[in-house]
This record gives sequence, C-alpha cells and structure tokens, in this order.
Amino acid sequence: MEKLKEYLLSKKTILIMILAMSLPAIIEMALNTMLGVADTIMLSRFIGKEALSSAGFANQIVFTLIFVFSSFNTGAVALISRSYGEKNFKRLKDVAVQNVTLNLFLGLIMTVIGLLFSKIIFGIYDVSERVYLDSVKYFEIILIGLLPMFLSFSFAATLRGSGNTKTPMIITCIANIINIIGNYVLILGIGPFPKLGIAGAAWATTGSRYIATFLYIYVLYFKDSKFRLKFRLLLNKDIIKPLWNISLPGAIEQALMQLSFVLLGVIVSKLDTVAEASFRILIQIESLSFMPAVGMSIATATLVGKSLGEKNSKKAVEIGYLSTLLGLIWAVIMASFFIIFPSSIIGIFSNEAIVITTGIPVMLFLAINQLGLNIQIVISGALRGAGDTKVVMLNTILRLWIIFVPSSFIFINIFNTGLVGIWYAEIISFIFFSTHLLLRFKSKKWIKEI
Repeated sequence: MEKLKEYLLSKKTILIMILAMSLPAIIEMALNTMLGVADTIMLSRFIGKEALSSAGFANQIVFTLIFVFSSFNTGAVALISRSYGEKNFKRLKDVAVQNVTLNLFLGLIMTVIGLLFSKIIFGIYDVSERVYLDSVKYFEIILIGLLPMFLSFSFAATLRGSGNTKTPMIITCIANIINIIGNYVLILGIGPFPKLGIAGAAWATTGSRYIATFLYIYVLYFKDSKFRLKFRLLLNKDIIKPLWNISLPGAIEQALMQLSFVLLGVIVSKLDTVAEASFRILIQIESLSFMPAVGMSIATATLVGKSLGEKNSKKAVEIGYLSTLLGLIWAVIMASFFIIFPSSIIGIFSNEAIVITTGIPVMLFLAINQLGLNIQIVISGALRGAGDTKVVMLNTILRLWIIFVPSSFIFINIFNTGLVGIWYAEIISFIFFSTHLLLRFKSKKWIKEI
C-alpha cells in the first residue's frame, strides 16, 4: 500500500490531469445510465415486475442501438483529440461536422427500420402477451427520440475530443432531472397530466433526449466558441474515410456484443418472471458500478490521442497505465460494497422480497467480476484513443462468442445454475481477455499514425 502511494505521488501531474478530465465524464456516464435506471426503479415500484420486464426487453434493443452507433463516434474522438494535440483546428472542425452529418443519416435510417420491424423484434422473446405488447409500446415511443440521441452522441464526441468533458456532463444532468420528473408525473398522472403507465416512462425519456440535443446545438452552433460548427449535409470522403476506418471496428464490436446480450435475454426469458426482473436489476447495478471506469476510458482515449498528436508517446503510455490502475482501485471499492450490502443495494431497485432474495446470491459474483471488467473497460479506452480499434474489436468478439455466450447457455440450460451462471461466464471471459489487452498495451504496437 505504501509503495502504491509513493508511485501515485510520483505521477501526481498526470494523475490530476486524468482525474480532472475523468470526473465530469464519470458523472455524465452515471447520469446517462440513470436515465434508464430511473425507468427501472419507478416502473418496478409504481407498476410492478411485468412493466419492469417489458421496459427491460425494450431497453435491451435500445441499448444495442446506442452502443453500436455511438461507436461510430470512436473515430471522431481519436481524430479530434489528435488534431487538438497537433493544434490543427481546421481539421478538428471538419471531422466534427462530418461526424454530425453521419450520425444524422444513421439516426434517420435506424428510426425507420425500428418502427417497421418492432413487432417482429419482440416476437423472438418467450414472454406473456402483456409483456410483449408493453415492450412494443415502450420501444416505439423511445424510437421517436432516437435521432436526437444519435446527434447528441456526435456533439458530445466533439466536446470530449477537444478536452471538454464538463459540458456533456451538465447537459446530461439537466436531461436526467427532466426524465425523472417526467417519469413521476406521466407514469402516475400527477396534476393535469394523464396517467400513461409504462408509456409515460418512455415519453419522459424521449422528451429529455430532445432537450439534451437542443442544448448541444446551442453550445456548438450558436454560442461564441473557437469550435463553433456549421451545418452541412454533404459528406467529405477525405474525412469520412479515416473516420469510418477507425469507427467501423468499434461498431462491429458493439453490434456483436449487443447481439450476445439479446441472445442472453432470450436465454433468461426461458426462466420465470421473477428471474427476469432480478436479471434486469442486477444488470442495472452492474452498469452503474462500472460507470466510473467508462468515464476514465473516455478521458483516457482523449488524453492518449492528444499525447500522440503532441508526439509524446511516453506520456500516452503513462496515462494508459495510470488510468487502468485507477480503474482497478475503483473495482476493489465496488466489490467491497457488493459483498457487504447485497440486499440493501438490490432493495433500492425493488421492494418485492422474492426479487431481492433471488438476486442476493448473485451479488458475490458481480463483486468478483469487477476486477476484470474494469480493467478491460479502461485499457480499451487507451487503445481506442490511439486508433487501435481493430484489436479491441477482435478481443471483444472472441471473449463474447468463444467463452461468454456459450458458457452462459451451458451453465443455465445444462447445469441449471439459474442467473448466477451468467456471471460465472463473465468472470471467466474477462480474466482471459483483459489480460490480452494489457499485453497488447504493453507491446506498444498501438503507437502509430492515423
């Protein structure tokens, strides 16, 4: 412990820089996750486990779209941060504008596809008719907010890539507050507002996403700033090509990752409604637990890209290692809470005794999984910031499809472990593949021109 303290003190300047950029990103990620968590808690407490399951299945598809298409901004962060380090502000603006245009087209396309095939998508789940109908209703309302959400991704990438993680945090905070208030009045029908139930939660989330987008537009298009953008619909192949080449592996990675979660949802849907509700809550708990690691990953990607733009690869390496160490420290803290307070943590999300009882035994394995999970998230950010997205993509594909998905199926369907089998599989997969990414980072093969 004393040696760790001495090491951190010796790297004080870099450590402060990482924390200063990470903290707003951490808060933003936590608040962003709370948009979904607010729905989970309020639906569980105000309506019941059927509504919770419906929103869970719908959000699984929505999160698939979020993670896949937000990955198209990985290339933008890498290129913008490196341009910022090189002080090439013209290229920075060009990349930002093209990224917004790309997200505009993607958002429109996915909204239309989602609305056309929503009923078919939810037909794959083995659920009751009520859960099916509520899932479709919730999903179709959320789709109305898909375009502004995609645009928000591109706006946030521009700000983060140029070192501004504070503004996205503030905008996300405002959206989160609006979402929670909207949930309360629209689910229950407070005052002049109608009682909409599960549809009310969806409308509150959609409305909050539109407001967030309007705030981003004000900051980047109207507010006086050296990064003030202009709206253009035409794509520039000289910018889109490197943007696409860096971003596409990340999008493929996330597509296959989210597909694995959809299959996981199909496996879990074979269990009873209580197990499904417990699963959704445990996933929300785990998602919240690694948000600081995601924030560190975002900051690390920006700082590594900026350092490489400044031709300072030694600094980029130090940032990667220090950020990973911080992620590991956070993992130990969260694991301790999961082990000591399992019932209290689950009780935040549900007041149904049977749901809490089902989830408690699994919390120990959520705790064990924190170590590999947090390491993987942070070191992936360092590699993405350097543009080494293909290696991260291959790592994720192999982890999910060679170990995680097959093992989850075997544990649940052959060994009848119940929900805990999912975390058996996660722990095994993260041990192997977080080690692989650490070795890749150590090799320094990611230090290259993009």
